[in-house]
Amino acid sequence: MTEETPGFEEKPDVPSGAQEDAEPKAADSSEEEKAAPAGDAAKDIALQAQLDQAQTALTERTTDLQRLQAEYQNYRRRVERDRVTVKEVAVAGLLTELLPTLDDIGRAREHGELTGGFKSVAESLETVAAKMGLQQFGKEGEPFDPTVHEALMHSYAPDVTETTCVAILQPGYRIGERTIRPARVAVAEPQPGAAAKEEKSSDEESGGPDKG
Repeated sequence: MTEETPGFEEKPDVPSGAQEDAEPKAADSSEEEKAAPAGDAAKDIALQAQLDQAQTALTERTTDLQRLQAEYQNYRRRVERDRVTVKEVAVAGLLTELLPTLDDIGRAREHGELTGGFKSVAESLETVAAKMGLQQFGKEGEPFDPTVHEALMHSYAPDVTETTCVAILQPGYRIGERTIRPARVAVAEPQPGAAAKEEKSSDEESGGPDKG
């Protein structure tokens, strides 16, 4: 019989390379676990950088679009303003050419010669001119205004207190606020010394100037 040593068990032979191989695998696993968070952080940084870049590009494009819209609106307003101005100039030019004819119609009306077919044509012409915005101005008795009146005659009158239009020699015309021809008028001013006489008369009526 073979004697067995108590408490001793035979262990299978383990290749010497097996233990050595297990230790590197454990080390590699630990390194991969450490590398994984670092790789995720790098990806997050790259994504954030791309997002920031996209937001910057979007802001720049939005600013460009807003600038283009503002420029387009300014262009439209400028074109509309120029169109209105060109129209007003064209209408004013046409109506200015018609003013001598309108003056003839006015003189014929004053002399009672506006009758028959001529009267109908004249009134139609005046209606068309009014529809185009032509307005006549200038009345006897109104104060003289050098911005809309042209004084062709001058005199003195005892019954006026300021320079006054006493006769309309040729009516004025305007389109809106634009005067295309001033009213040509005769004006009268108060007689020299009239103001002093009026003041003296007023003093006499009140009992004379106060005496100290």
